Amino acid sequence: MRKTRIICTLGPACETSETIRQMIMAGTDLFRLNMSHANQEWVREIVPRTRELAREVQRDVGILLDTQGPAIRTGPVEKQLQLAVDDILEIRLPGTISREKNSITVNYDLIDDVSLGDTVLLDNGVMQLRVLEKGDGRIRCKVLTAGTLGSHRHVNLPGVHVNLPALTEKDLADIAVGVEVGVDFVALSFARQRRDLDQLRQVLQQRGSSALVVAKIESAEAVRQIGEMIAGSDAVMIARGDLGIECPMEELPIIQRRIVKRCLRVGKPVIVATHLLESMVENPVPTRAEVTDVANAVFEQADALMLTGETTAGRYPVECVKVLDRVARRIEQSGGAGYAKDAILDNARQKIVASAVALADSLARSKLIVFTQHGTMARNVSNLRPQHAPIFAFTPNERVYHQLALCWGTYPVLIEFMEEPNATIEAAEKYLREHKLTAPNDGLVIISDVRAASTLVDCVQLREVQECAKG
Repeated sequence: MRKTRIICTLGPACETSETIRQMIMAGTDLFRLNMSHANQEWVREIVPRTRELAREVQRDVGILLDTQGPAIRTGPVEKQLQLAVDDILEIRLPGTISREKNSITVNYDLIDDVSLGDTVLLDNGVMQLRVLEKGDGRIRCKVLTAGTLGSHRHVNLPGVHVNLPALTEKDLADIAVGVEVGVDFVALSFARQRRDLDQLRQVLQQRGSSALVVAKIESAEAVRQIGEMIAGSDAVMIARGDLGIECPMEELPIIQRRIVKRCLRVGKPVIVATHLLESMVENPVPTRAEVTDVANAVFEQADALMLTGETTAGRYPVECVKVLDRVARRIEQSGGAGYAKDAILDNARQKIVASAVALADSLARSKLIVFTQHGTMARNVSNLRPQHAPIFAFTPNERVYHQLALCWGTYPVLIEFMEEPNATIEAAEKYLREHKLTAPNDGLVIISDVRAASTLVDCVQLREVQECAKG
């Protein structure tokens, strides 16, 4: 069983029912809705259809809504600008009059935020500028890298603190629709500090949603505050597209590794995203460098790998899923980086989980069985990265069932809990046998409640699957 989860972004190239079905069958665990491009009516239609397709093929998938966030973008241009090195480009606020031959507007008043000598990046870092002058609703910049500039291009200000709101009006409206259709996760784009995440959590709680908050780390400011960002989120996404623009490129692999290590240390699921298989937008096979990049993320034992343009606009969305599945399975057989050995165990329940994982690791043929109402115990097991035992997480909560699809090595099962804990355990064992998920002589390491007099206490049990057990 593959332990690394696969997240795919839904879009025009893969939104038909047949393609979604094939992607689920190929191994997709979660689907992402990119609200930078999606509209609300599409969300209302695609989410229930995706859920139904997953039920038809008897697989669970989670749904992640990714907000557009407070992106800074250039305005429209009548004709593309051909810019050469040392040209002057004026960036001004809407409503101001152009004073330069090359002039564009921007949707955010960045005049007060930038300083002379600061770097401005356009079009996802393709074009680099340096600020020469500012004032009167405009900045004058020197072009450092030549290029062609069109309308509505992304603007990055590496190292500059911008005073944008954490959630725009569009984000709030999109989140409302996400809550309406029951998304499992909401990712906050361009989160810069913990209070941004707290604001998103408050919005979700006010709307009665139990969706989990995902912090997208895509700015140098967020990296500087990574401890607080991890603490304020339920999961973390290393969004390497904008992050690779904001930070020196040679630092990006180090930043990725450090964030993965810190997430495993404190028990937060972590996603590695962007440009995993970029060449497969056009080609049926990846480059060897891409395979190595994917392999490194799997070896680091990130919870999930996320595809973006490869599935939304690419020619081979299903094949991309198959490549991730194939590479992940092979690399997992060779072991992992072992970052989980430094996991912090804060309480007695986490230490019980650690003892169960140690027991499973000591057995050649073992399965970890965990019963969870809220998902916490299952996430604790996943975070310790068992060496070979799959984690079967049984829960009566459908939302938890979907959310556990993000957790490394975890296979959620929806099951009713009975008043007597032992009866629930027996029902779970029966499920595993009937679905051929266990075999005679397997060791089942079970983390559950047991009744002691009139109270329930946590315990770890070891049971061996018997030859004669038929259901």
